[in-house]
Amino acid sequence: MVTQKDVARMAGVSQPTVSLALKGNEGSVLPRATVNRVMSAVETLGYKPNRLAQALRTNQTNTIACLIPDITNPFYPSFVRGVQSAAEAYAYDVITVNTEGSRSRELHYLELALQGRVDGFVGSFFGISDQDIQTVEQMEVPIVRLEPSHKKIDSFWLDDVFVDNFSAMKKLTQFLINKGHIKIAIISGRGGPQNVRLSGYKAAMTGENLEPRMHIVDKFTEFDGYNASKAILKVSTHPTAIIAANDLMAIGVMRAINEANLRIPEDIAVAGFDNIPASQLVYPTLTTVERYQDRLGNLAVNLLMARLKSKEKFPRQVAEGDYKIIERNST
Repeated sequence: MVTQKDVARMAGVSQPTVSLALKGNEGSVLPRATVNRVMSAVETLGYKPNRLAQALRTNQTNTIACLIPDITNPFYPSFVRGVQSAAEAYAYDVITVNTEGSRSRELHYLELALQGRVDGFVGSFFGISDQDIQTVEQMEVPIVRLEPSHKKIDSFWLDDVFVDNFSAMKKLTQFLINKGHIKIAIISGRGGPQNVRLSGYKAAMTGENLEPRMHIVDKFTEFDGYNASKAILKVSTHPTAIIAANDLMAIGVMRAINEANLRIPEDIAVAGFDNIPASQLVYPTLTTVERYQDRLGNLAVNLLMARLKSKEKFPRQVAEGDYKIIERNST
């Protein structure tokens, strides 16, 4: 196995110099030519740093955990991919954990940091409440949350990336109103982005003096969207448009409408949220909101690394991502 001594011998430097160069030359005065010789030797010999030895020496694992509430939801793979690509640029590994949106599971996995197994966290936290923030503060572990809105929290350890879900849902609802729909219903699961997205929908409806029709079900799944839509369609005055709080639910909505022998969008228009890959494969293709999940993953890791590499505490970081209404054939 290739060692740092082998790298030092080929580069014509000492082993401490190799170690310093591999740390990125932070705070040192190593000449660029020396660093280049070391890195050339590393590449030629195929040297791989001993992560365990590094962790014992630096008290860092060079590993972060990505917590997501539902590994089966197609929204999250793109986010995780963005997290992983950004983490690799910092020479960090990523552990991805499915929490099922459970508060107890989220708190359990946060304890990985106390066990010295990860250096920090990124992800979507459905279960942790404001009352848990104090516990997180005491852990003194950097966390970057994927949030549906800008949240004001006085913390040095909790940074946020978000897309303005209120504005996006309001704009999506207004998009349908502008197409002539006045009977627009929305279906949402519980928790997570529920309140913010419902508020955006309601703001658009009441702003046009239209009656909101909100249907809350248990989860953000196709099955829940399907069952909620079947109940909605049993009413004689059913809506002319249905918004689902995510694309998975929208796909369930479309199935229920097809089974009722109604046409999309001629009888009922359908819109979703997230622009998962399947949204452009279903028939008709689904109008939805693009949130650029991979970019959010990159943003989250960049905020986390700024915190991990800082020698001092600094004010809380918040980064806002973009969104875009994607119009397709379902509306």
